Amino acid sequence: MGSNDARVIALDARTGIPCADFGANGELKLEIGGQLEWPGEFQITSAPVVSRGVVIVGSSIADNRRVDAPLGTVRGFDARTGHLRWSWDPLIHGGIIAGHANVWAPMSSDEDRGLVFLPTSSPSPDFWGGKRPGNNEHADSVVALRSETGELVWSFQTVHHDVWDYDLPAQPTLAHIDTGAGMRDVVIQPTKQGFVFVLDRDTGKPIWPVEERSVPQAGVEGEQLSPTQPFPTHVPALMPQQFSIADVFKPFPTFGRSACEEQIESSRNDGLYTPPSTQGTLIFPMTGGGVNWGGAAFDPVNQILYANTSYAVHLVRLVPRADAEGFKSPAGHEFGPQQGAPFAMTRAVATSPLGILCNKPPWGAMVAVDLKAGKILWRSSVGTAEDRAPLGIAFNWGTPLVNGVAITAGGLVFTAQWTRTCAPSTPDPAKNYGRAGCRSPASPIP
Repeated sequence: MGSNDARVIALDARTGIPCADFGANGELKLEIGGQLEWPGEFQITSAPVVSRGVVIVGSSIADNRRVDAPLGTVRGFDARTGHLRWSWDPLIHGGIIAGHANVWAPMSSDEDRGLVFLPTSSPSPDFWGGKRPGNNEHADSVVALRSETGELVWSFQTVHHDVWDYDLPAQPTLAHIDTGAGMRDVVIQPTKQGFVFVLDRDTGKPIWPVEERSVPQAGVEGEQLSPTQPFPTHVPALMPQQFSIADVFKPFPTFGRSACEEQIESSRNDGLYTPPSTQGTLIFPMTGGGVNWGGAAFDPVNQILYANTSYAVHLVRLVPRADAEGFKSPAGHEFGPQQGAPFAMTRAVATSPLGILCNKPPWGAMVAVDLKAGKILWRSSVGTAEDRAPLGIAFNWGTPLVNGVAITAGGLVFTAQWTRTCAPSTPDPAKNYGRAGCRSPASPIP
């Protein structure tokens, strides 16, 4: 197992006693390199993967703190001794200044092929990339490495030069699917944008065409945006990717509706991949939206993919460096200093004065997809909104979903509800970084 203070711990499965031959009395500490701003800037948030006698470990690194953030190095340790067998740095560092591209989500492994599949994240900082020109290979990518050596086998990038925090937050799903032209071993990668990329497991090439399409340009000074982004053409997006005034949630008082409309109208909103701006940019799906930590599940008998999706609008604004010192974020807005960049940032979920999401429900939904046909079979709200709704009424509006899905042979699909209901955040900005309320225990919902 991994820990929040960057240790890897090995226990005897039968007794729970630390394995004396692994590291120092059953544990080892990752050598991060460089100085952390605070101990929690670097953590391990997902379980290590064990493949062919190697324990493979990723990391979670705080976003939007600084340009020269810690590197997102992936490490492979001998499963018996804890000795470092290999390390792999996701970013190609020719001429760029950046860190991250870490692997904070779960990884997958194919024992027969001796491959481990990594979902990498965005480079640092998330919302300005002027010091990291180019596409930033192998950030925001599905990456296949040799489990025993860390050798790069292939990489497929889902976002070029990410400035939207559209990292890969979900485990790559390994499946044997009917493509319509025969059975194939594939890697299925869902994204925050609601895309589903289906890649050949041996080569990383898309099973169905992926098009490079033009996306909005005119970023802030010093930015070097990619003119295109990859769009899958066969499997439809699992959720809408555009937002307008017509999509504002209306069943609450006029002052609330007007406040939401004002937030939307005052923001730059040119559709998916609208670049961050000093005006303020609307990002939908939000940076925590689409498919998140829980990933997707595949039914090999009925050949159906299931995934949870979250719906909300993020408002991101870049703050010029001259205004960033001593900057006081409005209530409910996260502040990221992005030290070393000409802009800091603020980010907030668009809500009414009553705390209700500005976008129409569902706010969380499970989606079932026929991959072969390229067709969404159904979409169902998951969770009730008594924690957010007026008078605590349990409307079937769905809730934000970061949880996974379990499929049974009996035809039931299980998931859970995730809510944020309690405890104000700590006043310490370092300890509070990235936090948005607290998480109550998940409730299973078949």
